[in-house]
Amino acid sequence: MKTLINIGDLKKTVDRFAHVKILIIGDVMLDQFVETKVARISPEAPVPVAEVIGETFKPGGAANVINNITALGGKVIPAGVVGKDSDGEKLLELLSSEVNAGEGCLLVDSNRATTVKTRVMCGGHQIVRIDREKTNPLDPQQTKQIVDFVIEHIADTDAFVISDYDKGVITSPLLEGVIPMTRQHNKPIVVDPKIEHFLDYKGVKVVVPNLKEAVEGTGIRYVNETSLINMAQWILTQLECDAVLITLGKGGMSLFEKDGKVTHIPTLAREVYDVTGAGDTVTSIVTLALATGASMLHAAVLANSAASIVVGKVGTATLTREELLSRIGETTDEILEANSLAIG
Repeated sequence: MKTLINIGDLKKTVDRFAHVKILIIGDVMLDQFVETKVARISPEAPVPVAEVIGETFKPGGAANVINNITALGGKVIPAGVVGKDSDGEKLLELLSSEVNAGEGCLLVDSNRATTVKTRVMCGGHQIVRIDREKTNPLDPQQTKQIVDFVIEHIADTDAFVISDYDKGVITSPLLEGVIPMTRQHNKPIVVDPKIEHFLDYKGVKVVVPNLKEAVEGTGIRYVNETSLINMAQWILTQLECDAVLITLGKGGMSLFEKDGKVTHIPTLAREVYDVTGAGDTVTSIVTLALATGASMLHAAVLANSAASIVVGKVGTATLTREELLSRIGETTDEILEANSLAIG
C-alpha cells in the first residue's frame, strides 16, 4: 500500500536542523581532486599522459559528515585524529569555518599520517584513486580521551554519529565506552558501518549500510527482496537497533524498523554523476532529522531526497538547506511504496 507523507512536516523538520547539535566520532580525512586533461600517449609506455590543470581539497570521510551537517544549519562537535603533517593542517584549516575554535576533540598524532584520498579526474570523471593512510587503531590513551570527551558533552548533544571508515578511530573499546552512555541518556546514535566492527555496534539506534556492507556484514548473499529482508532481520536482531536503512544505489533505499514495518523508497535522482560522499550525506540527514525528534520514516525520506541531489554533483559534495527544501517541494505523495511486512 501507499504511505502518504506530509510535505509540510518534512519542511518543518528541515527548519529545525538549525536548533540541534551533533557529535561526530570517526575517521576524518582529506579528499584531493586533481583535474587533468589527456591529449597524447606517453612515448615511454602505451598509456595516456594526464596533464594537471587544477586541484582542489575537501573534507572527506567523517569530515564530510561535518560539512554536510553544518551546510544544513546544524551545529557539530567533532572527535577524531589527524596526523602531525601538512595534510592534517590543511584539513583542520578546511574545518575551521565549520567548527568553533576549541570545540571538538581532534587529536594530532605525530606517529600517524593524515588519511588522504587523491582522485585523479579527467573531463569530470574519476579515472584513478590513490590512498595514503595509516590504519592502526588508536592507542588506549587516545581512545580514553575521545570517550571522556563524549561523556563530557553527552548532556548538551542531541544526537551522535559513528562514521567508521576503518582507519583506526572506531575500535571495540571506543564503542564499548560510547554506546552504553548514549543509550543511558536516550540520545540517538547513527552508524555508517564497516564490516570489521559490525557486531560491535550493538545497541545503536540506526545502522545505515549500503548493500555491499549489508551483504558483507551479515554474510547473506543478495538475490532478491527476501534476502534483503533476511539481512535486515539479522542486523536488527544481532545489533538490537531500532532501524536499518539499506541504501541500494539506483534502487533507492529500504527502511526496516524493529516493529516489522518495511518501507521501500524509490530513488529520486535524475542523473547519477558521482556517488562520492553520498553515504555521508545520508548519514548526516538521518541524524539531523532524528535529533529534531522526527520519525525514522521521515528521516529516511529526507535522506533519500538529499542523496538524489549530491549524486548529481562532482566530488565530495554537500547540499544547502534551500536545495533540500526545493527537492522536497518537487516530490509528491506518491514517492513511497510501504509494505507492511512482518519481519520480526
